[in-house]
Amino acid sequence: MIQKKWIRFAIAVTMVFIAFGTAAAEAAGVLTIGRREDSSTFDPIATAQNIDFWVFANVYDVLVRVDKTGSKMEPGLAESWDISDDGLVYTFHMRDAKFSDGSTITAADAMFSLTRIRDDAGSLWSESYQVIDKMTAPDTRTLVVTLKEASAPFLSSLAMPGISIISQKGMESMGVEAYAENPVASGAFTVDEWMRGDRVILKKNPNFWEADRVQLDGVEWIAIPDDNTRVLKIQAGELDAAIFVPFSRIEELRNDPNLTVHLDTSTREDHLLINHESGALAKKEVRQALDMAIDKQAIVDAVTFGIGEVAYSFIPKGALYHNYDNLKRPHDPAKAKQMLADAGASDLTLNYLVNAGDEVDEQIAVLLQQQLAEAGITVNLRKMDSSTTWDMLVDGEFDLSVMYWTNDILDPDQKTTFVVGHDANMNYMTRYNNDRVKQLVSDARVEMDTAKREQMYIDIQKTAKEDAHWIDLYYSPYRNVSRNNIEGFYQNPLGRFFLEDTVKN
Repeated sequence: MIQKKWIRFAIAVTMVFIAFGTAAAEAAGVLTIGRREDSSTFDPIATAQNIDFWVFANVYDVLVRVDKTGSKMEPGLAESWDISDDGLVYTFHMRDAKFSDGSTITAADAMFSLTRIRDDAGSLWSESYQVIDKMTAPDTRTLVVTLKEASAPFLSSLAMPGISIISQKGMESMGVEAYAENPVASGAFTVDEWMRGDRVILKKNPNFWEADRVQLDGVEWIAIPDDNTRVLKIQAGELDAAIFVPFSRIEELRNDPNLTVHLDTSTREDHLLINHESGALAKKEVRQALDMAIDKQAIVDAVTFGIGEVAYSFIPKGALYHNYDNLKRPHDPAKAKQMLADAGASDLTLNYLVNAGDEVDEQIAVLLQQQLAEAGITVNLRKMDSSTTWDMLVDGEFDLSVMYWTNDILDPDQKTTFVVGHDANMNYMTRYNNDRVKQLVSDARVEMDTAKREQMYIDIQKTAKEDAHWIDLYYSPYRNVSRNNIEGFYQNPLGRFFLEDTVKN
């Protein structure tokens, strides 16, 4: 009896360990990442937010990719391509690849994806793809794209997450809304479940053409709006990684033997959006006065702990055609106050939209409130949940708001079009309007002479700065942290996480 009892007990214990070991093995292959916001959609053409694009990059694949260094193009779903001598015809040779449902990714799917981003009323990126004249798919593995005129950024623009390749059959059978919730994947992971407001659960896509490269069983992107909560969870081992680490916590996290801080080179620029359609802000002189009233170096010192660098152009430092000689207005609150008086905008009161729970945004808001007060400007801070602020920007329910941008492609056309090119995004919600700049943006897109094109972008940067289309604040690296058992957690300068190369030990 006793012996049998202990045998039964031993069997039970063994089964517990087996069960625990199985669960542990399963958990070991799932990477948990804490981020500030939840996703908004999985329809590539319907968003311009990094919270979506950075997940897209591992759920979808593109025809042409940007490499890990963020400096050159490499094959994606197109294993090669040919360009005609006149630069008008691009012939893409598709590789043998499948969607997550097992169906073949064809040239027709690529043509469908390109057509949607160019023509669909819901596309936020239509302007950049209007250069496409016509497309044909002579067979399942060949896509021929003919342009209206030669386009310098065209190949680069095919690497943007917004032009991810989607399944034509899947979208047409499911409908756009259903597909945007649970897409057919062309990338390394599939969307297993999207728990709105909480997390996106991804699973490895066994049909991905590079499935052997993927080591993780899955990824969970978990929305944790409060910076301190996110940091506490990574310290406690409740997360494998966290992004958007506050500058103030970097040194503390560096001293934790269980963690690795990643300050990856970025194309990030933080800036103050200005609503040009709001009262006195329509006047260039008022916006210029705001720029002069703000001490950017003080922000870099106090908020970024010296990690950031004062920004002076919307094209980030180190990016193609960045103007190193762009105007840098001096900090002069007295002159700013006089400029406001001359413009009939003394005693100006502005509403400033702040992302609540974002430590850096909140610190900047307090500093800007104090600095602008020295020029006689009253700033009312409106702290809102980050999931709400984007809609308020779109609706124009703000005067000022700090936001940030990271480049998605190597060419400056994408950001320039979005920020000052009068596209569907109201110039990044600023409502900035300058017809000369609009024409320059359009002309630069099709200028094939490198020297002439560079001068166009220098002129665009100078004019935008003269107009104070927004206020450049600072450039900074990406700020992420991971547990030491995580290898290969890396973000390239364009923001792409290479989770297909990440390992959880």
